[in-house]
Amino acid sequence: MNKPTRAPTPSLPQALTPEDALVQAQHAQTAHASALKPKPRSARTKAREFALQALYQLIIGKNEPSDIDLFTRDLVGFKKADSVHYDSLLHGIASQKRDLDALILPHLDRGLEVISPVEHACMWIGVYEFKHCIDVPWRVVLNECIELSKQFGGTDGHKYVNAVLNALAPELRGVEVASERAAK
Repeated sequence: MNKPTRAPTPSLPQALTPEDALVQAQHAQTAHASALKPKPRSARTKAREFALQALYQLIIGKNEPSDIDLFTRDLVGFKKADSVHYDSLLHGIASQKRDLDALILPHLDRGLEVISPVEHACMWIGVYEFKHCIDVPWRVVLNECIELSKQFGGTDGHKYVNAVLNALAPELRGVEVASERAAK
C-alpha cells in the first residue's frame, strides 16, 4: 500500500531578535520619511513661485511693480530663487499684461474678472514664458504653471490653467508642439 505524501509545510519566519527588529523599524521609518520629503525645487521654480505672489499683488492690490518687487525680495527664501527669471516674469508681465490677456481671453469660457487671481497669474506666467523664454520647453512651462496652480490655487483651478495653456501652446510654440506631436 502506498503511503500518502504530505505537502511540505511552509516555513514560518524566524523570530527577530530585538536588535534586528529595531534595525528594520529604523530602515522602514527612514524610507517612509524620504518618501514624504518634498523634492528640491529649482531656482527657476522658486522664481516662478515668487513671481506668482508678486503678480497676485499686482492683480488684487493694483500695486506698482517696483513696490511689489521691493516687498517680494525681502521674503524668506527669495535668495534661493533665480532673480533674473523673477525680474523677467514680474516686469515683463506687468508691462505686457494687456497683450497677454488678449491672447488668453479667446480661450476662456468666462470673463477675466471672474477668473481666480492665482489662475490668472499662472496663465500670465505660461503665456509670457511661451513667448519670451524659448529656452524653456513648452511642456516644462505647462507643467510648472499647472503645479503652481495646484499649490496656490483653488481645488480644480489647475485643470482650467492646463486647458487654456494647452490651447495656446500650438499658437505660441507651433513648431515645437508640432515637432513633438509628429515624433509620437
